[in-house]
Amino acid sequence: MEGRAVYPFSAIVGQEKMKLALILNIIDPRISGVLIRGEKGTAKSTAVRALADILPVIEVVNGCPFQLLPGDGPGVCRHCANRECSERVAAGKPPEVIRRKVRVVGLPVGATEDRVVGTMDLEHALKKGEKRFEPGILAAAHRGILYVDEINLLDDHVVDVLLDSAAMGVNTVEREGVSFSHPARFTLVGTMNPEEGELRPQLLDRFGLCVGIEGIRSSSERVEVMERRIAFEDDPEGFCLKWEEESRRTTDRIGQAVSLCPRVKAARERLFSIANRCVEAGVDGHRADVITLKTARALAAWNGRSEVTEEDIDIAAQLALPHRMRRLPFEEIGKPEKRIRGGL
Repeated sequence: MEGRAVYPFSAIVGQEKMKLALILNIIDPRISGVLIRGEKGTAKSTAVRALADILPVIEVVNGCPFQLLPGDGPGVCRHCANRECSERVAAGKPPEVIRRKVRVVGLPVGATEDRVVGTMDLEHALKKGEKRFEPGILAAAHRGILYVDEINLLDDHVVDVLLDSAAMGVNTVEREGVSFSHPARFTLVGTMNPEEGELRPQLLDRFGLCVGIEGIRSSSERVEVMERRIAFEDDPEGFCLKWEEESRRTTDRIGQAVSLCPRVKAARERLFSIANRCVEAGVDGHRADVITLKTARALAAWNGRSEVTEEDIDIAAQLALPHRMRRLPFEEIGKPEKRIRGGL
C-alpha cells in the first residue's frame, strides 16, 4: 500500500445514511454535494477520506495544477503559471500522463476568497500583455472531493463561491477587467456541528443532500468501533488487507453504478410522486424536485436497476428534503425528516 494507510470505508461501523449520501454524490456529482450535520467524533472526516481511497484511479496531466484530463482545456493551459507545462502544450507536444487516486482537498476555516478561487497576476498582465493565473483550492479540487469542515464557520461569501462552482462546474475569476475560467467539477462535502451555529436557509438549499448523524447508542456497536480502531492503529496495513476484498467490491459497485446512472429512467408517475412529496413538505422553489429525482436515479443505479422505484423516492426524499423544509415551532433543529413519508 502506497503512502499512509487510510481507514477502510467498509470498516466504518454504522452511519449508513452518511455513507450512502457520499456514495450517491460520487455516482452523480450533479446532486451537488452533501452537508453532514452532527456532533464531533462521528467518523465524518474518516468517511470522506476513506471513500476517496477506494474510488477508481484517474488519469491526469503530470504536474497540472488544474488536474486536467489529457487534451482537456487548452485555453486554460495557455495562461497557466506552470510555464514548463503550458509551453509544452503550446508547442503541440503530448503531455506526460500519470494515474493516481482521487484527492481529498481540505479547505481551512480561515480561507480567503483569493485562496479559494485563485488570483490573477495583474503585474504580469500589465508588463507582458498576457494573462497569468495562480490557481487556488478550487483548481486543486477539480475531479476530486472538496472537504470543508465546520462550513458554518466560513464567511458566507466564501460559501457562496463554493456552492456556485459546485453547481456550475466552472470557476471564473475577474480582476480589473481581466477574466479567467477553468473547470471546477468536484464533490462538495461540508460538515458542521449545529451547536456552533446554523447555515442560512439560502445556503442550506444549495446543498443537494443533508444528513444528520449522532454517536452510536448500541453498546455492542460502540465496542466494535473501539476494537476496529485499535486494530487499525496497531497494524494499519494488516487491518486494511483484512478489508481489501470488501473495499474492492464497493469500488466495483460504484464503478458499475456510475456507468448505469445515465441510463436510469423514471416513469412519469414517479415524477408526480416526487412533486407531491415536495408540495407536502412545503419546500420553496423547484431545486428539491430535481435533486430528489437525481438522487433516486443514483439510488437505482447503486442497486443495479435501470428504473426508479417508489422505494428509491422514499429514500431520496429523506436525503434531499429535510434541510429545505421550514422548521415548525418547538421542532428540534435538524429533525424535520420525521414529517417526510418513507425513510431509510
